Amino acid sequence: MLMLSAVFFPMLMGFALFLIKSEDRTRRIYVMIVSCITAVLSIASIFTMQGEPPLTLIRLGENLTLSFQIDGLGCIFGTMVSILWPLATLYANEYMSPEHGKDRFFAFYMAAFGVTLGIAFSANIMTMYLFYELLTLSTLPLVMHELNNKARYAGKVYLIYSMSGAALGFIAMVFLIQFGGPTFRFGGSIVRPEGMDTNMLLLVYLLGFFGFGVKAAVLPGHKWLLRASVAPTPVTALLHAVAVVKAGVFAVMRITWYGFGPELLNGTWAQNVAMGAAILTIVYASARALRTKHLKRRLAWSTVSNLSYILLGVTIMTPTALVAALVHMVAHAFFKITLFFDVGAVHYKMHRDYVPEIEGCGRLMPVVFGTFIVASLGIMGVPPMAGFTSKWMLATSAVESGTVLGCCGAVALIISAILTALYLTQIIMLAFFPRKNRTLPETFPRSGRFDPNYRMTVPLIGISAIAVCLGLAANGAVELIEQLVIG
Repeated sequence: MLMLSAVFFPMLMGFALFLIKSEDRTRRIYVMIVSCITAVLSIASIFTMQGEPPLTLIRLGENLTLSFQIDGLGCIFGTMVSILWPLATLYANEYMSPEHGKDRFFAFYMAAFGVTLGIAFSANIMTMYLFYELLTLSTLPLVMHELNNKARYAGKVYLIYSMSGAALGFIAMVFLIQFGGPTFRFGGSIVRPEGMDTNMLLLVYLLGFFGFGVKAAVLPGHKWLLRASVAPTPVTALLHAVAVVKAGVFAVMRITWYGFGPELLNGTWAQNVAMGAAILTIVYASARALRTKHLKRRLAWSTVSNLSYILLGVTIMTPTALVAALVHMVAHAFFKITLFFDVGAVHYKMHRDYVPEIEGCGRLMPVVFGTFIVASLGIMGVPPMAGFTSKWMLATSAVESGTVLGCCGAVALIISAILTALYLTQIIMLAFFPRKNRTLPETFPRSGRFDPNYRMTVPLIGISAIAVCLGLAANGAVELIEQLVIG
């Protein structure tokens, strides 16, 4: 019951919040308790049920079941989500305090926690697809929270892209149900029937790759991520770092390594198309981030690029590259949520949203910009941060693949690393070293600290500390991930 409770408890408690007319303090306590209980249930189920046989709730046919299981891949994703969500909830409690519709917001915010864990703990493609669709429905009201024209348009774009991608993913799901096993299996579960052209399966894989890849923001399915930046920062942080985009790369990992399998895909034109799309996205998105002045949109372009780092590792089709992709998935989650929380704090306290507007603010918000520096170094891949470990493993795996596209992938990683350093360093330099004869706007305080309160600073410091420890213990983390996934 631990695993099922972790999935359905926050969904039920979110629904209950609709029925409770609560004051702000009561609501804050309620959502924090629910988030912490869910995280404890998730971690406990991971420790006690990892590797256990699947638990089937509903059986509609031989391969049509609603089943849950915690394998190595789900263990990594579930642990990452369970650590970050309570901290994000604490941050959201403060950020959303002056906003309207807080009961509605936190109801869907909590429900999305359970839905994301449902994706992590899915035992087969049908279960994963169900929760994958529920994730779209539970996060759509969060994207549209402001209910103004921009929010409505962003929600429409998000829904169109997500549903279109899900339609392509549905085709891949049908083939995996028809020709695969009842549960995910590392190395692939699909069996090509006699008389079926291999190219048909490769085409279906590509449909699934680009379909599920919409949430992973691979070109050309990336535009929704930029539009979703109009959502409140606690939402964009989860969309861009933890829940939605990571569910996209997680689903691509599932269909690649646990569905169609590298034995079928390796060396084929389908692998080349998927890898080429990831390489193109890496360079293009990094270049667009450098040109973008809006802080959240710059970080959104950075997310688009870094997600394709992960997809590059997945499509190289070697176990080492898959481990590298998982290391980067975890590292990016911690670093990017910190960056989004930092720019959200700047908006919350100073109402500044563009790069030139934060000039000279570093000394006013030492905690915010101090953690921004830590997270930026991680995203850049500066040793000893975990971002360096993942990028190094990805680059070496790409070169060791011995293919032209593999070498192109390594070059793309280098170009992207340079561009990343430029677009993040620019923010840091402006914040701490303003240009001569530049004065702060009149609305800025002239002395003292302007950091937000503990509900924002504790998550920033806590997540940054975990990220630094992850880098210092990178070798152990790599070995643990390798053991969980590959065995």
